[in-house]
Amino acid sequence: MDFMKKSAFRRTRKAKAAMFFIALGCAASSSAQNTGPAVSLVPVATGLANPWALAFLPDGQFLVTERPGRMRVVSATGQVGSALAGVPPVAAGGQGGLLDVVTDAGFARSRRIYFCFSEPGAGGAGNSTAVARATLAADARSLQDVRVVFSQRPKVESALHFGCRIVQAPDGNLLVALGERYHRKDDAQKLDNHHGKVIRITPDGAVPPGNPFASQPGALPEIWSYGHRNPQGATLGPDGKLWMHEHGPQGGDEINLPQPGRNYGWPVVTLGENYGGGKIGEGTAKAGMEPPLHHWTPSIAPSGMAFLTSARYGAAWQGSLFVGSLKFGTLHRLEVAGGKVQREEKLLQGNGERIRDVRQGPDGLLYMVTDSPQGRLLRLQPD
Repeated sequence: MDFMKKSAFRRTRKAKAAMFFIALGCAASSSAQNTGPAVSLVPVATGLANPWALAFLPDGQFLVTERPGRMRVVSATGQVGSALAGVPPVAAGGQGGLLDVVTDAGFARSRRIYFCFSEPGAGGAGNSTAVARATLAADARSLQDVRVVFSQRPKVESALHFGCRIVQAPDGNLLVALGERYHRKDDAQKLDNHHGKVIRITPDGAVPPGNPFASQPGALPEIWSYGHRNPQGATLGPDGKLWMHEHGPQGGDEINLPQPGRNYGWPVVTLGENYGGGKIGEGTAKAGMEPPLHHWTPSIAPSGMAFLTSARYGAAWQGSLFVGSLKFGTLHRLEVAGGKVQREEKLLQGNGERIRDVRQGPDGLLYMVTDSPQGRLLRLQPD
């Protein structure tokens, strides 16, 4: 699910009440009765312009990106600060703009952050996804020492499929999920470009030891895995490994666990079909191409994803994977065991807002941002 289908769901909706009870419902694939906690959805901040990602700062503050190209600090009490100075030029338009942001594992000492954005080419010639590092100033009003550490190659003329989620691995390296730019889908099967790839780089943008194609002639050394479509959610699992989802076309949104050197099939194999119907590629499976761990057909247009490691919502939810939906405004709770999704439950049914990002905060609670010109930062509060 992507820009071609989501436009029908991008109508501005009226804001909900300041607090309301969530309608809980089981997904069609689940026959188990809901045993989850009573929760409420609490607005933390409002008036954000198409927020894309959030990260957590000390003292209960939040760092939020807005797709038009602004980054803001939101206070613990919900005050939305002025746009930070120092954000580089952004090719905002379509699905492009200022995208993911994460804080470094050593942020308390270094105040370093990483963010990705659609980077315009020289003289306006095309664009691509880029990753930058920066230092958040002590007064939290600007970014300092901003440096682009990675630029997806090649740049192309497209406003679609930038993807981009950043995950910092336990070893400190960055895993970055990149879209295949839609019209360049066949690039996802080639190793001479960064389209439709997960890359692995150091915080400074260098190629760390252990990348699977670093010594292969003609292959770009940053590549970790390939055959991806449009990743818009990624997180570390409890085992410290990368979990990622990607948008399928018409159907076939996937959860994958990208492994070094593995091929995840797009566009040769997919569980989706062309817009309006019609087969894509060779079928739904092929030897040498990894099947998804889980898929949604029809599509839900998945967004942010996070594992809940805390016990703030009780034992029934602890260890679950939470994934937002842009299409339906739902929050999906997946129980994962033995390398499989055992049960899926839909939360926030009837919420009516496109969920763009989902994160677990330092307080152990789940936070979300909603994709709207009047987007909101929300907290899922146990009652």
